[in-house]
Amino acid sequence: MTVISLLGFAGLCLMLALIPGPDTFLVLRIAMSRARAGIAAAAGSATGALLWAALVGLGLAAIVEQSAEVFRWLKIAGGLYLLYLGVSSFLKARRAAREGVADEGRPPLRYSCRAAYGSGLLSTLLNPKVGLFYLAVVPQFIPHGGNTLGMAMVLGLTLAAIGFLYLAAIAVVAFKVVQWLRRPKVNTVIERTSSGILAVLGVGVMASGASS
Repeated sequence: MTVISLLGFAGLCLMLALIPGPDTFLVLRIAMSRARAGIAAAAGSATGALLWAALVGLGLAAIVEQSAEVFRWLKIAGGLYLLYLGVSSFLKARRAAREGVADEGRPPLRYSCRAAYGSGLLSTLLNPKVGLFYLAVVPQFIPHGGNTLGMAMVLGLTLAAIGFLYLAAIAVVAFKVVQWLRRPKVNTVIERTSSGILAVLGVGVMASGASS
């Protein structure tokens, strides 16, 4: 693989990272509690991307492309997970308000780094579009007769690194903004909006999977 090819792939990955998706909204939601949790979610997402790269390198991702039924159920599973995240976040916010925690200057709901990492990992693993991206694009950058698994992992590491740096920056910026805008009404609107977006994304993915 030439340096020019690798740079071209990196540019493509950067363009992909700049398009808001479930991982972006998930990191934004978690980073409201603390920046470290948001960065942990970004690391989980990057790990999931590497696992998808390994699947492509081993040829397992081809099963997802060839089996419409497997692809459909994987999309539905991903949508259910996003819907769960949105609904559970909304219910936690309402429960906190009922218990009198939603008073002046209260911090957003906190996530442990382990839980945030797991959420980012599952969000990426349950997103078949990541696997299909690798399946469609990665082979174009692998030299003929080369080490397929090795090259796939190099490209996967490139995508994971770019995605992690972008999402980590999003997490830090989001945390700083929330600290600046920490007012009861604004905070409640942000929590419910981000939870609603996750729920809508989940329903959309399930509907898309059910109709495919």
